[in-house]
Amino acid sequence: MTTLLNRPGSRTEPDRGLSGRIRAVVPGRADTPTWIGYLAILAVVLAAITAVVMTGDARSARHGIDVIGHRTAPTVTSTEDLYFALADMDAQLANVLLAGNDSTLAAVRKNALATYEQRRVQADSDLQQAMTIATNGDAAQQIRVLLDKFGQYQALAADTFQLSDLDHGAAGQPSARTLAAYRSATGMVPDLLARAQKLADTNSGVLSQAYHDAEDSTVTGLTWIVVLGVLLLATLIGLQVLLRVALRRRVNPALAVTTVLAAGLLVGGYVAEGTAAHQLTVAKRDAFDSLLALRQARAVGYDANADESRYLLDPEHATDYQQSYFTKAQRLVGVQARGVDDYSAALDQALAAHGTDMTQAVSADSFLGAELRNITFGGEAAAARQSVLAYQVYQHDDHTLRRLAGTDPRAAIALDTGASNDHFAAYDKALEATIDINQHAFDAAIADGEDALAGWTDWLPYGAAVVFAVLILLGVRPRLAEYR
Repeated sequence: MTTLLNRPGSRTEPDRGLSGRIRAVVPGRADTPTWIGYLAILAVVLAAITAVVMTGDARSARHGIDVIGHRTAPTVTSTEDLYFALADMDAQLANVLLAGNDSTLAAVRKNALATYEQRRVQADSDLQQAMTIATNGDAAQQIRVLLDKFGQYQALAADTFQLSDLDHGAAGQPSARTLAAYRSATGMVPDLLARAQKLADTNSGVLSQAYHDAEDSTVTGLTWIVVLGVLLLATLIGLQVLLRVALRRRVNPALAVTTVLAAGLLVGGYVAEGTAAHQLTVAKRDAFDSLLALRQARAVGYDANADESRYLLDPEHATDYQQSYFTKAQRLVGVQARGVDDYSAALDQALAAHGTDMTQAVSADSFLGAELRNITFGGEAAAARQSVLAYQVYQHDDHTLRRLAGTDPRAAIALDTGASNDHFAAYDKALEATIDINQHAFDAAIADGEDALAGWTDWLPYGAAVVFAVLILLGVRPRLAEYR
């Protein structure tokens, strides 16, 4: 080597500008190999640490997606579906007794028996699924209690069906012992539904906590990626500058490639985690929050529909069932109403007063009100609006039904088991369409989040760190050899 840099006693031409200032801080020839080695080792260590942190953050984000998308969300879905199935089972039990031995209502009775059996199988399947994917021991215990009580309810319902067949009661007029058996069965329903809802709330809480944990972890992880990335790039650039100034080489190809690849890795990792975090937000806030409100609306709606049948079947407790119906109606679509008698009119007035802006007509703390305020996906607004309008038609039937109950019970039963049920089915179909839109968006967001992290949880960061180490060695080894 013929170049001497700032050695004492050497006579060199004074350097000016930035290049001169850089040379002023570059170590002397005797120290240069040591500094090259230090910076090379530091770069390798930083690359390794960055790989470990990036992989750990990606795994944490992947775990959050897994907990939300494949564990707690399906459990919440199955328990909300259980609530709906239990509620409709009891509604069909009441419909069987409303039809009684009336030949004109034979089709109603047959359909109610078939639907009851369908919901029974569905509820049993929901319980089994919830048990399979239970997130903790407490949830599993709750499910076991539900299974036991569900068996008791089925036994009481079977007794009711048997007594109804034996006593051949008229439409809406079961025998005293049949009505007593029915009261025993339907008396279990509030506890069953409360337990099912508690289980859903427990798992919903687990999901929300998992989301917040993933959100916090992502912020921390992205911060560390930025910090480590700056340090790694600064070290690589510093090593490049040292070699250029000390050895008069313009560019070290291996280190230049390493720097470019490291920048690409850091940007890629940051984008991957950011994308996964965004998709998790779409899944939780935009889709799942709507799904939760909509599925609760569906479950409570079926229980309210059962209250109509209970109201007609058991006049002695009609006032209680009427109040229960009104409470559930307000949970579905909250409006300014004093009671069930003016609820339908109040709903009409609220929707007419605000036109297409249903968010102003429906209270935010009701299920459909919450959904109307969380419209995100294509077609969702129209589906949600159609759900409210179909619900409005169903409420017209309910108002007529209660008016007929006092003057023509037979006509009220015909309306309840005929047109009213048809309109409720139309409302439920619109609600299901809104649920399907959000479910599709939820599934897509979970899948996109998983795809964004593909490779970042294992081989990609570690493989990059190994490549960086090899390139750094290839870049500095020939230069160090010049000092031997």
